[in-house]
Amino acid sequence: MNASTEALPVVVIGAGPIGLAAAARLIERDIEPVVLEAGPAAATAVQDWSHVRLFSPWSEVVDPAAEKLLAPTGWVRPDSAGYPSGGDWASLYLQPLADVLGDRVRYNATVTGVSRSGRDRIVDADREAQPFVIHYTRPDRTEQRIRARAVIDASGTWSTPSPAGGSGLPALGEKTAADRISYRIPDLKDPAVRARYAGKRTAVIGSGASAFTALAYLADLATSDDGTGTHTTWILRRGISGSTFGGGEADQLPARGALGLAAKAAVDDGYADAVTGFRTDAVERDGGGRLVLVGEDGRRLDAIDEVIVLTGLRPDLTFLEELRLGLDERLQAPVELAPLIDPNQHSCGTVYPHGVNELSHPEKDLYLVGMKSYGRAPTFLAMTGYEQVRSIAAHLAGDQEAAARVELTLPETGVCGGAGLFDEPAAAEENGGGCCAAPATLTIGAAPASSGGC
Repeated sequence: MNASTEALPVVVIGAGPIGLAAAARLIERDIEPVVLEAGPAAATAVQDWSHVRLFSPWSEVVDPAAEKLLAPTGWVRPDSAGYPSGGDWASLYLQPLADVLGDRVRYNATVTGVSRSGRDRIVDADREAQPFVIHYTRPDRTEQRIRARAVIDASGTWSTPSPAGGSGLPALGEKTAADRISYRIPDLKDPAVRARYAGKRTAVIGSGASAFTALAYLADLATSDDGTGTHTTWILRRGISGSTFGGGEADQLPARGALGLAAKAAVDDGYADAVTGFRTDAVERDGGGRLVLVGEDGRRLDAIDEVIVLTGLRPDLTFLEELRLGLDERLQAPVELAPLIDPNQHSCGTVYPHGVNELSHPEKDLYLVGMKSYGRAPTFLAMTGYEQVRSIAAHLAGDQEAAARVELTLPETGVCGGAGLFDEPAAAEENGGGCCAAPATLTIGAAPASSGGC
C-alpha cells in the first residue's frame, strides 16, 4: 500500500446489502469505509421492491460480519427459516446496519465520476500511486469530492433495466410510450397501481423469475372482485420447453419452485396467453391510444393497455469511464469471473464462490461487487456477494491467505440450470433451462414465491 494513500478511507458506492456488508468487513479489518448512497436511506433500491419476497431465507441474507456489528445494539436476526420481503430486509436488517455505521454512510450522494487523482484513463505515469478521486452530487446540485485508497462499487443494476427491444436497444416508439410501460413488478396492493392493471390487457415481456412473478400477480388480480377482465399476454423471445417454468416441486429452493408453478397455472387456467419467438421491434399506438407490439418478423399483436418489461438488468458503467476496466465483452462482468457465471452454463447454486482474484481489474484496487459484478448475468446470490467483499477486505488488509480462502458453501439449487440465453427450446432444455434472475420476489397466497434474485 502506498504510504500517501494508506490513511485514506475505502469508498463503497451503494448502501445496499453488499455495500453495507463491505463496510462491515472493512471495519472488521480496521479499515475505515465511507459509503456513498444515492438515496435518502439505506437500501433504496431494495425498498423499491419492498412488496416482493425473497426466495432465500433470513439465514442466507445476513452477512456474518454485519451481524457482529449489530449484536451490541441488541439486534436479533429474524427467524432463520423465514423468507423476508424486500421491505423486511430493508427495515429489519439493512437500515439498522446503516444506522450502526453512523456518519460513515452519506445519503443523497450520487456518484458522477471516479478517476485517479491527476490521471485520466490514458496516463500511465505513476498511476497506481495516486489515490482515487470520487465526485458526487447532492440534491441541491452541489458537487463534492472525496479521495480514497480503494473503491468498491456495489451500486447494483436496479437503475438500468433492459429495454423491450429484442436487439438490446429500445424498440422504436418504446420511449414515447413510456406512460404505458413499466420496468418493475407491479405492487398490486397499492390502489393506484391496482387500478392501472385491473380489467386491462397487459403484455409481460420476459422469461425469468420476475416475469413469473408478474404473471402470477396479474392472474391473482383477474380472480378478484375488482379484476374482472384482467388478462395477460406473455411474450417470450424463445419457445416454451419443459424447463420454461423452472423446477417446480423438484426445485431445492421451494419458494422459487412455487413461483414457477404459479406462473404455469396462470397460463393453464387461461389468465395468460403465451406468444413465443417474438422479438419486439416497435411499439405503436392504435387510434384509441392503446399499444400494438410489432415483432422483428412483422407480426403485430392485438392491442394492449399496458406493457411490463422484465427483460433483465444491466450495469451502469458511465461514471467509471475514466478507469481501466477488464470486462467480458458479452456479460460486462470481470473477465476472470465471466466464465464462472455464464448463464448459459450456470445457475445461482452452480456458481463457484469467488473473491478478489476473479474481481480484479487492470485498475488496481477497484472492485465491482454484488449484482454489478455479474454484469448482465442473472444468477446472483446475496451470499455470493458477502463472500466477495470478505475476500476483498482481507486483501486490502494484506491478509492474502484469507483473501484466497473460500469460506462459503452455496446451497444446492437442484434443477436450476443455466438461465438459458437461447432462442430455441431444444438448446435451452439441453442446458438446464432458467430460473434465476435479478433481486426481487413476492408471495402468492400463503407460499413465498420469488420474482427474481436467489
